[in-house]
Amino acid sequence: MQLMDWTRRSLLAAAGAGAMALGLGLPVQAQTPPGVLVVGQIAEPKALDPAAVTAVNDFRILMNVYDGLVRYKSGTLEVEPALAESWTISEDGTEYTFKLRDGVMFHDGSAFNADVVKFNFDRMLKEDHPYHNTGPFPLSFFFSAVESVDVIDAQTVKFKLNAPYAPFLSNLAYPTGLIVSQAAVEQHGADFGRNPSGTGPFKFAEWRSNEAVVVEKNPDYWDGAASLEAVVYRPITDANTRTAEMLAGGIDLMVEVPPVALSEFQTDAYRVSEQAGPHVWFLILNAKEGPFADKLVRQAANYAVNKAALVNDVLEGTAEVAAGPTPPAFAWAYNEALEPYPYDPERAKALLAEAGMQNPSVTFFVTEGGSGMLDPVAMGTAIQADLEAVGFSVKIQTYEWNTFLGEVNPGLEGKADMAEMAWMTNDPDTLPFLALRTEAWPDKGGFNSGYYSNPQVDALLDEARTATDQGRRAELYKEMQTIVHDDAPWVFVANWKQNAVTSSKVDNFQLEPSFFLLLKDVVKN
Repeated sequence: MQLMDWTRRSLLAAAGAGAMALGLGLPVQAQTPPGVLVVGQIAEPKALDPAAVTAVNDFRILMNVYDGLVRYKSGTLEVEPALAESWTISEDGTEYTFKLRDGVMFHDGSAFNADVVKFNFDRMLKEDHPYHNTGPFPLSFFFSAVESVDVIDAQTVKFKLNAPYAPFLSNLAYPTGLIVSQAAVEQHGADFGRNPSGTGPFKFAEWRSNEAVVVEKNPDYWDGAASLEAVVYRPITDANTRTAEMLAGGIDLMVEVPPVALSEFQTDAYRVSEQAGPHVWFLILNAKEGPFADKLVRQAANYAVNKAALVNDVLEGTAEVAAGPTPPAFAWAYNEALEPYPYDPERAKALLAEAGMQNPSVTFFVTEGGSGMLDPVAMGTAIQADLEAVGFSVKIQTYEWNTFLGEVNPGLEGKADMAEMAWMTNDPDTLPFLALRTEAWPDKGGFNSGYYSNPQVDALLDEARTATDQGRRAELYKEMQTIVHDDAPWVFVANWKQNAVTSSKVDNFQLEPSFFLLLKDVVKN
């Protein structure tokens, strides 16, 4: 209780200093307490249930509260043991048997075992499970190959797949595979997302809506106790406000620093971190209805947008122009032969004329900010100008991040012609499988919000996820990229290099290629 009171008082002081710095332009410096890390997040979390969320903003909290059977090795996207000590894979690639770590307890005091693992995946995958409706399970696609989860004994669990599935282990390391307390779900039901319980290095303390999520050190963590006493996640949606809070000392760690603000932190009082990762920023185009139902018009939009200017001028060189749907961070699966659509307004005008489109009207959904969204308002405004310069008539509608997701994820039909979006993924299968297949249309449970459909792409993706040879998978993904590049269901804009800034009081912090914040070993003086 003393720590909680201390955290509240320090938060009030820090917020006050940030407000003074914003209002008066004065160098007011707040003092956050030693051992308590205050993180400036880009938005309020939607929930703290791994099965119910999709945003990296939320994952940055969850990865410190929960564990999965496996996890990504620090600094890589390679999988290593976590709650599972080891595993074996059948020769045909359809059975994964995990030996579980003994003696692990959830934060609520209940035991981790094979029954709990089965509960987690049955809850996600079985619509008749009594707790299936406690969340929308938007990423259950990750485990659609799972046919059954069988308890062999208290410390052994077997997953049976309906076919070989190459990304399975990687998906288990992703937040959708994090293991929650069965006892807590049964106690809180639909409210579990506000009352989380995991096995991670930090345990949930409180959530004050639109103010802070607070987690405290788990002294009994199976992998050694964290150095920090607590972490406070503050939602600060406006990037300029987040920058001012960092400069004023109201927060110790700021994620997704606006490119124009990076120079302000080039002093001994701060440390700037950068890390490349599998990120793509794009515009979803409504391929089902409206002007973008015509491929020529979609291609025209790709030629019309000056992506190099966005990267160099708006994003201050913190990203590269994207050539297609697969980030170059997946080097083995990336099609290096693809070239980005060049900036060619005259070509865009010619394509619109060929399509018989004269001043097509476009409704464009833009977000104020969100996970991996870079500088979405400035980018949206620049894109609007580029499109209007070649003949489009573009109306922008701007939304707060979680509201934006609520508008875009269910599909653009009847609402919009175009929407900003960014994905940060763990495997080259993830984004195209969830957002480009016909079976991933929103009414089928996916994130293909623009209703793109190409049977060739569907077939390539289906084969790639079951191929056991990585070389063959690479061939399939590269062919998919070529087709999608030509079909242009999106405007391919940028691949970002993530960044964060910490105060000089923070040690042992590093960004991960997964884009998660792993804070167990961080020290705050």
